[in-house]
Amino acid sequence: MNDPIQLLHVGPGAPDLSTSPFGPFVVTALADLDELAQALGGQGCDAIVLQLEAPGGAAALARWTGLSRAVLEAALVVVAPEPEATDALRLMRLGVQEVLPRREAAPETLARVARMAVERKRAERAARKAYATDLATGLPNHAQLMEHMTHLLALREREPAAMAVLAVRLEGLGVAEARLGTESANVLRRKAAVRLRSGLRASDVVASLGGDSFAVLLAWIDDQAAADGVAGKLAQALQRPFNVAGQDMSLAVRVGVGQYPAHGKDADGLLRRALAQAAGAAGAGLGGAAPRGPALGMPAANDED
Repeated sequence: MNDPIQLLHVGPGAPDLSTSPFGPFVVTALADLDELAQALGGQGCDAIVLQLEAPGGAAALARWTGLSRAVLEAALVVVAPEPEATDALRLMRLGVQEVLPRREAAPETLARVARMAVERKRAERAARKAYATDLATGLPNHAQLMEHMTHLLALREREPAAMAVLAVRLEGLGVAEARLGTESANVLRRKAAVRLRSGLRASDVVASLGGDSFAVLLAWIDDQAAADGVAGKLAQALQRPFNVAGQDMSLAVRVGVGQYPAHGKDADGLLRRALAQAAGAAGAGLGGAAPRGPALGMPAANDED
């Protein structure tokens, strides 16, 4: 059986999709956009059905500051009383998958449209990953990171919100390769990538910059302290020993932070700032380098990765 599609329904009269052949669906009913914003911050979902009541709701939705986050995290379907073609096209250019007139939104139709929207979203993500993936780790590569950052920054010009990019440098991969070979060093990089990914939200992006460097894009942060807190948490996670080829190994970790808009408004500039901080002197703290872990290959507790 397919995994259930997690669907958030915003508005009155959440449909019963329990018997739909396009499911299975797990539907969570939400009252308004405020509840949707809270739900996106606390849980993952595959699809969102947003039912608009007011005749001008589609135009108002295009101005909602949370729209960019919603379309980034899920396949968004909008149901409106009688949507104008211009409003519907504008929403779709902003990332909405489908705009349905209310008269066409019977439960069986809604289930089909939502499922097709989810499949299109998955196909888009797979296509992006196919041409922009670092083969050693399976993560997006530098080009894909820059494309994603540029897209988000363009949205930020219209919907101001803080975001940050972290540069993460690992020291010790060269020693691992010299001691155990290239494949073991690649295993170590993949395990580091898994730890980075597991410590983040679904909307955050982890990318490989090649060699010993990674980048983490925090698409939404509350303030500067939040970015520094994530940087510290990731540094601590990566300093726990890894088990590779029967040996326990530790890496030194350096993390740099570039924040929008405090440190700049273009993708290249923010990433360069984060990389420069990550290359700073050891002992400079989160503004330059995270505290160093044990030397590579020193005895350590077993790793679970």
